Amino acid sequence: MKKTIVFIHGMFQNPVSWEKWVAYFNAKGYECIAPAWPLHEGDPADLRNNPPEGLGDLALQTIVDEMERVVSALPEKPIVIGHSVGGLIVQLLTQKGIVASGVPIDSVAPNTMLAFDWGFMKNSALIANPFKGNQPFEMDLESFHASFCNTMSEEATREAYERTATHDSRNVLRDCMGEAGEIDLDLPHAPLLFIGGEEDEIIPYELNRKNAEAYTDEASITDFKAFPNRGHWICGQEGWEEIAEYISGWLTAHETNQYSTEDNNNQ
Repeated sequence: MKKTIVFIHGMFQNPVSWEKWVAYFNAKGYECIAPAWPLHEGDPADLRNNPPEGLGDLALQTIVDEMERVVSALPEKPIVIGHSVGGLIVQLLTQKGIVASGVPIDSVAPNTMLAFDWGFMKNSALIANPFKGNQPFEMDLESFHASFCNTMSEEATREAYERTATHDSRNVLRDCMGEAGEIDLDLPHAPLLFIGGEEDEIIPYELNRKNAEAYTDEASITDFKAFPNRGHWICGQEGWEEIAEYISGWLTAHETNQYSTEDNNNQ
């Protein structure tokens, strides 16, 4: 029996974004689950039209606590794959020693790690804007095309937006830049594979590489792979199967190279 894979979505998404990945890895023999963040359950179009009460107050730690509950309830440590803020959550759960291996994709970086890239700075400032208080950020089609789907046609972007996009809490990104988004990068850890899209306007692939290279424990596996012509919608745009296949091969290659991080559970 292969391990369970837990897929963690990022901001402006929900489990619908992982449907093709769940089917792909189920066919590979894995048991797959894709839990929703709090206030992200349901049909994305319904969530856009009727944002859940309290969405603007949602905090990163609330999401991390829920994902930790899901992972900890499993009979053995799972593989955890996450996108964007979901990638940071993969890193946070890995630090706790409760995952077998992790794959952060276009991951928001911990420890206020920044990239001096126009797309990164612009998108971060728009979402985290302190003058907007706890007003949710409403993701519209134009912004989704510019930030998520910049390498895709307008037609493909519209399909992706209508099928998967949600609004979200500005506080989640704000919290990523604070104490809730801090990681001790010197600790031993389970194998990690960082994936970056070379045309990503939200998380530049150079920041993904910087994130991976910040881990210092020489006995632990930390790999990085960049894919050309991919934006932030790397898990959904045409050719997503190439990324999934690469991850599948990496998981197989490293399935025996696990590291105990039990001592880090209180970090």
